[in-house]
This record gives sequence, structure tokens and C-alpha cells, in this order.
Amino acid sequence: KFSDHEERLSGSEREEDEDDVEAALKKEVGQIRASTEQKLRRFQSVESGANNVVFIRTQGIEPENLVHHILKDMHATKKKKTRVILRMLPISGTCKAFMEDMKKYTETFFEPWFKAPNKGTFQIVYKARNNSHMSREEVIKELAGIVGSLNPENKVDLNNPQYTIVVEIIKNVCCLSVVRDYVLFRKYNLQEVVKSNKEDALQNPSSLTEEQNSKVVKPETEEEEKSSEEVKQENK
Repeated sequence: KFSDHEERLSGSEREEDEDDVEAALKKEVGQIRASTEQKLRRFQSVESGANNVVFIRTQGIEPENLVHHILKDMHATKKKKTRVILRMLPISGTCKAFMEDMKKYTETFFEPWFKAPNKGTFQIVYKARNNSHMSREEVIKELAGIVGSLNPENKVDLNNPQYTIVVEIIKNVCCLSVVRDYVLFRKYNLQEVVKSNKEDALQNPSSLTEEQNSKVVKPETEEEEKSSEEVKQENK
């Protein structure tokens, strides 16, 4: 119902009031949109549902390029820039962690890297957290089959592949990415990538070549050879 004041308003005055209301509504809608856009920050933490796993959503940034840039910088400078982060894995796509959903999703997801004429050598790394219904062997077999169907020239290489397909399953969500330089950047481990080759060799003696190992254990003189035989006899 109109108030007495509104009833006395002329037609033109009522139109002006309506225009003012419309302008106020537009202003309010604009403010709501602005506040919503501000909430969509470039980096936003999302609850992962797994212990010791932090999930960060990006806005307008390609996760693979960002993480590759960080690791490339750390590998080149050998500067340790974090004490608490062990690994950084980019996630380019997600789907439900059920075999049928994963097969359907990856048929399209893998195309930019593996669909003819694109091709490359690859490996698949798999990890599951808080999930027991998925089979590692089955997932790797099915996904490798999909990559092969996109282009028969795609070949498996477990030593130094061009691409590594990362499959991270957290509860009922499958997180996927295709990364480069996985071996060079020490499985995207931020603590390992900054180590020099010398440090790595000291901590991992098994990384020495067979030739180096033979030089280390081979006696150089007859006396050393004799003493070595004596030690063997004593041990017997």
C-alpha cells in the first residue's frame, strides 16, 4: 500500500524514485560481484581430507608450469627455500576415484600429450591415501592402455621418460597430472632437488657406477692383496 506521502507524489516524481531504487539495486549487485571476485584469490587453501597433505587451488595459473618453474629454479641454484614442504605436485584434473570414471575422464585428459600426432615416452606413478578399494596394478594397466590407444608410438620408459603421469588418490577423489623432468627433479622432491651430485653420492653409495665400485674394493698392491687374504682366512 502507498503511504499518504506517496499517494500525493506526481507521476514524474514516482518515476524518479523508481530510477533511484533501480540504481541502488545495480550498485548493490555490483558490490556483491566485486566481493565474490575478491574471494577468488590466485592461491586458496582447500581441505584435502588427508593428513600432511595441503591442497592449494590456483586461479588463472597453470599448475604444471608453476611447479616446474619452482623446481627448475631450485635445481639450478641449489638453494633450499623451504624446510617443511617435502614434495610439490601439480594437479591438472580431478575425477571420482572409480575405475570407470577414471577411464572415461583420462581418454580426453591425456590428449594434449599423447594423442597423435603428439607422442612421447612415459611412466605412471601411483599413490593412494585413505583409500583401499583401488588396485594399483589395475589402475596403471588401464591408464597405460589408454595412452597406447591414443597413439601406438607412445612407449613406456621407467628410466628417463619424457612425461610422468602422476595419479594421486585421496579418499574418493583421483587427482591427475602429466609432468616433465620427474627423474631430473628427484620425483619433484624439494629437499632432494637442491642436493649436489656429490652430496647425493655420499648419502647413496649405491649410486656409484660399477667401475667406481670396482676401484674402491680392488686391492692395488700385492701386500694389500695378501692382507686381504689373511682377513678372509680369519673370517673363515
